[in-house]
Amino acid sequence: MSRQIALDIINLKSAQRLGHTDYSMEYHDEYIRKITGLEKDHPDAMKKFYDAWEYDFLWNTDDGLYGNWLERGRATDMGHAVYADDSSDKKQAQECPFKTQDDVWSFDPIKEYGLPDFKEQVTEYERLNREKREKFSNQLVTGGYYKTIISGAIQSFGWDMLLMAAADADKFEKVLDRFFKFTLHYMKAWAETSVEVVIQHDDFVWTSGAFIHPDFYRKAIIPRYAELWKPLHKAGKKVLFCSDGNFIEFAGDVVKAGADGLIFEPVNDFEFIVERFGDSVCLVGSSVDCRDMTFGKWDKVKADIDKTLKLAKKCKAVIFAVGNHIPANIPDDMCQLYIDYLKKNWFRKI
Repeated sequence: MSRQIALDIINLKSAQRLGHTDYSMEYHDEYIRKITGLEKDHPDAMKKFYDAWEYDFLWNTDDGLYGNWLERGRATDMGHAVYADDSSDKKQAQECPFKTQDDVWSFDPIKEYGLPDFKEQVTEYERLNREKREKFSNQLVTGGYYKTIISGAIQSFGWDMLLMAAADADKFEKVLDRFFKFTLHYMKAWAETSVEVVIQHDDFVWTSGAFIHPDFYRKAIIPRYAELWKPLHKAGKKVLFCSDGNFIEFAGDVVKAGADGLIFEPVNDFEFIVERFGDSVCLVGSSVDCRDMTFGKWDKVKADIDKTLKLAKKCKAVIFAVGNHIPANIPDDMCQLYIDYLKKNWFRKI
């Protein structure tokens, strides 16, 4: 494991080996205990686990000092299905406070939630960055922001009201512009810190792809990403764009807007992405689907690892990850098969 490996890969430099990260292994309490000999709540448990699994990169975002919108104004709690093995994360959905399209079209997140003092936000981001860098010294821990334009609108309005408001493209764009301006405050704050890499997370598509006309994405959404990234690039940061769902239709647009890397799920064809972007940006993902791991399809998982490793040899920069998480319902035996096979077969440049 090495934060330097991650930095070299993201900067398109030659690295010792393929990079590695994974998501949601933090939910595997018993497995972490088995690997580390420590209870999960022990302060060194996750550090020891990340080192054992040879993580080079830790996905991290932070929505800032005023990040809990439910405490600051109107927002929609859509609930949360069971993800943790003890069901501790389950939440029931709450009623949406937005009743009409006009409620959405007139909404301004800056007026509703406020923005923290800029210098205070920079200080807090720098504190968090240094704290995580010290705690996980062997991994590159990113900065980042989760509730970007579309994800922010989802958080405020919920899906039903968001889709109703999107029926009028001009009015909806004006709403999204306010979320863009809200997000820009935080990206400028990250730009003032010592963090090297920033994740811009925005779930702007569905598993099936675009939920608005593609022209709207290219006119109203992606150009605003480019503006968000200007202060980061000016400060020498690298930007990794991350979205759930299938955004393969817009991957080229996102790269042209300035993304230095793409973080994606396996619903985006890995071979397609490699052929078009493998020589120009960092790719964080793989062909491995967590659903195959969940249902014990080891032959399929193994074949997808092999496929990914073969394709990765064509690329300048790949960080291997099961692209849609390794949730708590994946058996320990499958987790062990996966990591043993991956570490045995990932190629090294030594």
